[in-house]
Amino acid sequence: MIITEEDLSALIPADWVPGPAQGFWTYEDYAALPDDGRRYEIVNGVLLMAPAPNPDHQGIVALLMHYLVVQIQFAGLGRVLPGPVDVVLGPKNVYQPDAVVMLNEHMERVQEKSIVGAPDLVVEIASPSTATFDRVVKYETYARAGIPEYWIVKPKIRSVEVMVLEHGEYRSLGVFSGQAMLPSRIVPGLSVKVEQFFV
Repeated sequence: MIITEEDLSALIPADWVPGPAQGFWTYEDYAALPDDGRRYEIVNGVLLMAPAPNPDHQGIVALLMHYLVVQIQFAGLGRVLPGPVDVVLGPKNVYQPDAVVMLNEHMERVQEKSIVGAPDLVVEIASPSTATFDRVVKYETYARAGIPEYWIVKPKIRSVEVMVLEHGEYRSLGVFSGQAMLPSRIVPGLSVKVEQFFV
């Protein structure tokens, strides 16, 4: 996958950070970075800096976390983790989804400093500037890593697209908004209307 300038409109190649040449960053290089308060991801060996999320974005994360914690964590089915948390999907791919669900049967993937391997569900809150990146680059990496379910939340149109992995590729179960409920396979019986994520 070639990352274009359009894909990176909200993600900036962190060329100023001391380390390997772009294209050769690994998780070990990334883990050795001092904490400078910035959010970084590695995509195909390229170190990228993501802008700080805005208040609307964080409000949606908080509501999603509330409902997912009640449905998953309080029910004893697993853990729900908000971003930023490092998800290592290979030596040259480290992402920080907005929310992650880990079911009990895969809890060994949650390690001291990161999640190593595929979460059961990742949630990305897209902006107009990250929509292509979330729908193409992350979509392909998440599918290759075997993440069973992927939600893309679009605040501007107040919708959530639910994608499930089938035969190594994502199939969209639809784009849901308003009073619709999400047909999640990882969070079955989620009795929350989509509009409640955007209050």
